[in-house]
Amino acid sequence: MARKKRMATLWEVPDGMWEKIEPLLEKDQPCQETGRPRVDRRRVLNAIIFRLRTGCQWNHLPSMFGSDSTVHRYFQRWVQKDIFRRIWAMLVESCDELQAVQWEWQAADGALGKARFGGDAVGPNPTDRGKKGGQTQPAGRRRGRTLGLGRGRGECS
Repeated sequence: MARKKRMATLWEVPDGMWEKIEPLLEKDQPCQETGRPRVDRRRVLNAIIFRLRTGCQWNHLPSMFGSDSTVHRYFQRWVQKDIFRRIWAMLVESCDELQAVQWEWQAADGALGKARFGGDAVGPNPTDRGKKGGQTQPAGRRRGRTLGLGRGRGECS
């Protein structure tokens, strides 16, 4: 059985996709007749795609995308206004109309990590069983003072 050719990795928004996305962005922020000329939002979206695909820092975006602070400002605005969810919903609907999604086969992936900013919402470590201290603490430590550290067999400091 012949293998299907894989689709190219998306690094930039294709013309057909941009024709569907542009009206959403225009509705969110209509063109004004006065003031500064608006930044090219397609280039901003391409920069955001590049940033999310590579994981680079905002201030390390290639200069071809323009000002990194402008790209970041647009990203924050679009996240706050739920633009990405609306773009995703519109694209999924378009794929469904084209019958381009095989809905009978789906996969999910996940990852577990530390809740770095969980604060008080994070419970105790389940592996320490409520013990004081941690694994990096020297043996024999009580009330903030080290009682002794061994250097080998029978030697004490």
